[in-house]
Amino acid sequence: MTCICETAGMLLRVVTEPQQGASYDDLLAIARKTEECGFEAFFRSDHYLVQGEGDGLPGPTDAWITLAALARETSRIRLGTLVSSATFRNPGVLAITVAQVDQMSGGRVELGLGAGWHEAEHRAYAIDFPDTVGRFDLLEEQLELITGLWDTPVGERYDFSGQHYTIADSPALPKPVQTPHPPVIVGGSGRKRTPALAARYAAEFNAGFKPMNETAQLFARVRTACAVAGRDPETLALSVAHAAVVGKDDSEVRRRLEVYGHDADEVKAHALVGTPAEVVDRLGRYAATGADRAYLQILDLADLDHLDLIASEVLPHVT
Repeated sequence: MTCICETAGMLLRVVTEPQQGASYDDLLAIARKTEECGFEAFFRSDHYLVQGEGDGLPGPTDAWITLAALARETSRIRLGTLVSSATFRNPGVLAITVAQVDQMSGGRVELGLGAGWHEAEHRAYAIDFPDTVGRFDLLEEQLELITGLWDTPVGERYDFSGQHYTIADSPALPKPVQTPHPPVIVGGSGRKRTPALAARYAAEFNAGFKPMNETAQLFARVRTACAVAGRDPETLALSVAHAAVVGKDDSEVRRRLEVYGHDADEVKAHALVGTPAEVVDRLGRYAATGADRAYLQILDLADLDHLDLIASEVLPHVT
């Protein structure tokens, strides 16, 4: 008999990759299942082009249009992006969009924002793709500008002058429901700018799809950045994101791994793969690095039994 050890205090969130092929109805079904099963949040990627194998049919869905609809179709789970790209949207418009979706959800929205990396999707949809330094410059200004708009008191005006964006005499409306504003998530493996941006602007730092030792290094780096910025590192949530492939036995694990195609061996090496007991153990080891929440990447959106299994055999042992 396999013993399942407890890992207390870790939030489990579901994250999906709709660019690989999903309709809104597919996303609605898994979001509802996420809420029904007791997970803490439903997140989605923000991409416009299939990555790796597959044709991506029926085609991409816009992340924030999707989340706006889900805000009205769910009542408890938190909703967000992991992560939106700073290259995709004008930051003033994004601030309005996220604030409105926060209102529509009753204050359940989180904004994951990153520099972007997938050059091919930019070419495919006529989106400018600056070099790495340029994209991080956009990200930094957007983080300051968006939070600045949200934090401006009602009745006051907001001005901003940067290298890429200028705002003059903005009423800084609408306001989100959450105060001081919806949580901002920053993630990535950058050595200097990413930790500094997380320390300054983020409620959460995400170390996505990284091995255990690298995750620990990233967490240490962002804690140091908090100390340098004069911020208590304990005020910054730390999270991981990994493929979740859970089965009652080895044969079911192998069946669910098939969705990853030729990447299956790499996924199995460091992701959340195995029986419930094995996955609880791995989550416990990530918790030991400092992670207090985990995003479970679910690729097969039609396999709702997968979420039922995780909810019944993993979730009770980590929350």
